[in-house]
Amino acid sequence: MTPVPHQASFSRKLCEWCAAHPFVATSAYLLLVSLLFLAVPALDLMATGLFYDAEAGFWLAEVPFFVRLRALGPFLVKVVAVLAALPLVAALLLPRLPEWVRLRASLFLLSTLALGPGLVVNALFKNNWGRPRPRDVTAFGGDAPYVPVWKVTDHCDTNCSFVSGEASASLWLVSLVFLAPARWRLGMLVVIGPLCVALSINRVAFGGHFLSDTLLSWGLTLLVILAMYRLFYVAPPAMLQEASLRSGLARVGGWLRRGVRRLACGIVRRTRAFLHRFR
Repeated sequence: MTPVPHQASFSRKLCEWCAAHPFVATSAYLLLVSLLFLAVPALDLMATGLFYDAEAGFWLAEVPFFVRLRALGPFLVKVVAVLAALPLVAALLLPRLPEWVRLRASLFLLSTLALGPGLVVNALFKNNWGRPRPRDVTAFGGDAPYVPVWKVTDHCDTNCSFVSGEASASLWLVSLVFLAPARWRLGMLVVIGPLCVALSINRVAFGGHFLSDTLLSWGLTLLVILAMYRLFYVAPPAMLQEASLRSGLARVGGWLRRGVRRLACGIVRRTRAFLHRFR
């Protein structure tokens, strides 16, 4: 059915407003998702129940394709992180970098990974909120109660369900879209977006996270990405300008190279002196 003009106009205006106010839009998303699952917690159990069988359990966890799909997420994150770190390593080892190398992009990617999936999701939430994973609650064969979103409990000690670390890491891949030229962003989002959804829902299918864990993890991670994008690109301080980063890392690299040379020369001298004793 073709949407009526006012519906299309409303959708376009909503998208334009969200693009113009990303922090407010993401915060509103987090609030709405939280209120929805607090008001209707059965949605969590219903979504998980789609992938659970009383006899077979979370049977998709035994299907090779979905097992490989789960492994794909961490693999992609590691590949992107390593590629992002290479320019920083090169800046420390080489006296001069080619102009096309962008250190700010590397720092943006690595900082969002460390702060989003690393600090906020895993260190702050997963290790402190105590929400049992779906496979551990009584409704799905476990012995723990279902715990609503945002409620801190002691039913899980560490690496718990709230919020999803792998959903956060998969959403982090969207940070690549922020660095792409404007004409490429939609195409990249069309590829990365469905991949992010597939990797995240796969965790729900495995009984590792509730749907609410996934949806809230996306919002929290996006807030971190937006904040770091503003810091690095929208209103960067002088120290985060590309020229400042290049000169700063060049100084550190020069100091390290001189230190390595002095250390190597010292080792060579001591080795020669040691061998001279046996002549």
